[in-house]
Amino acid sequence: MAVEHYIVGGMTCEHCEMSVTEEVLEIPGVEHVHADHTTGDVAVEGSGFTDEQVADAIHEAGYTLEG
Repeated sequence: MAVEHYIVGGMTCEHCEMSVTEEVLEIPGVEHVHADHTTGDVAVEGSGFTDEQVADAIHEAGYTLEG
């Protein structure tokens, strides 16, 4: 199982972390998500998901993928 890290813009609070986490967890193959609004880091653990799926989920939550 791999862990991929993404930098997400616009997260300012714990509610933001929850919104991103909930959307990304809906992706098939994602087992665990840890979002940190203080650093913008979102760690996604699992297998079989793509960067595009993660970017789409982050966008759906109302945030931007920065890197």
